[in-house]
Amino acid sequence: MWERLLVAYDWIKAAHLIFVIFWMAGLFALPRYLIYHQENLADAADAARWVEREGKLRKIILTPAMIVVLALGVVLATMSGAWSQGWLHAKLLFVLGLTGYHGWAVGYARKLAAGRPTLSNKTLRMLNEVPALLIALIVVLVVVKP
Repeated sequence: MWERLLVAYDWIKAAHLIFVIFWMAGLFALPRYLIYHQENLADAADAARWVEREGKLRKIILTPAMIVVLALGVVLATMSGAWSQGWLHAKLLFVLGLTGYHGWAVGYARKLAAGRPTLSNKTLRMLNEVPALLIALIVVLVVVKP
């Protein structure tokens, strides 16, 4: 019985990592889309194409991957008994940050779709780096378990 659970754990962990990669790919791409979208708001046809691209990225990759990552993460933490470990608490804080960033990016895409940009291009470019910083911290926590 224990061997079956161990095999299932490895497959669940592999799926979790695959969907983390998908989620991160989306979190790296969407802010770039937002920058290009905002830079092309004056061209209505081009702006409409960016709205379509952002929507497809969100519906096909970004949000489904996030949901799977969060669900499998809960399963892994439960199976491994990691809920009481400090590194997991810190990791969850950063995952919450990524989830918030995801929500912010989706919300800003909706603002741009309505033609209401509120950030400068420079600020958008700086915010584009947030997911990279957070995922680096998460990887260190998972691998090193300080």
